[in-house]
Amino acid sequence: METETLAMAQEMDFSLLALFWRASFVVQLVMIMLTVASFWSWAIIVQKFISYRQARHEASIFDRAFWSGEPLDELFEKIGSQPDGASEKIFASGMVEWRRSHREGGELIAGAQARIDRSMDVAIVKATENLTRGLPFLATVGSTAPFVGLFGTVWGIKVAFEQIAISQNTSLAVVAPGIAEALLATALGLVAAIPAVIFYNKLSTDSDRIISGYEAFADEFATILSRQLDG
Repeated sequence: METETLAMAQEMDFSLLALFWRASFVVQLVMIMLTVASFWSWAIIVQKFISYRQARHEASIFDRAFWSGEPLDELFEKIGSQPDGASEKIFASGMVEWRRSHREGGELIAGAQARIDRSMDVAIVKATENLTRGLPFLATVGSTAPFVGLFGTVWGIKVAFEQIAISQNTSLAVVAPGIAEALLATALGLVAAIPAVIFYNKLSTDSDRIISGYEAFADEFATILSRQLDG
């Protein structure tokens, strides 16, 4: 009997695809959800690494141009009022409001400093939204995927016990497939959650640094314009 049971267990296909097809519908649905969440998370991670690298590169180039000593009006004419980079957009929003704050005769309209600050703040908010888009999904996957996988495991074990009760057989050949399918759901939950948590923390820190750079530039630029307003 033991030899027969061992032979049946050895004939079982325990590949990932076989475990998926043998699983119950609920466990299959859990596995599909976790697999999709994992691929989506990696897509966000790769996209964020690329966009953050571009943002840092763009900010570095603009900083060199801004602090090169070139007159601000000439720099503004070069990049235009609708540039692509976030740093350039913050600068352009301040310059546009600066020019709008002057009447035709050159007289300055009251409240110019506050309007310039608000314009740059709006540009920073838009840049922040672009940088952080997708990060909440990583946080959600990181916090919920293990529990979704655990649900799949619990359901799979329940189905395995039902099969044991129906067959009246507790041999390895009966128990092992159901347990393996159930544990696969937990494994997929961890595979989805662990990278999501790690890279959410990493990307959140990177985005905070980039945003802090934008805010620091806006403060410096506002200080420069404030001197001209006071002068």
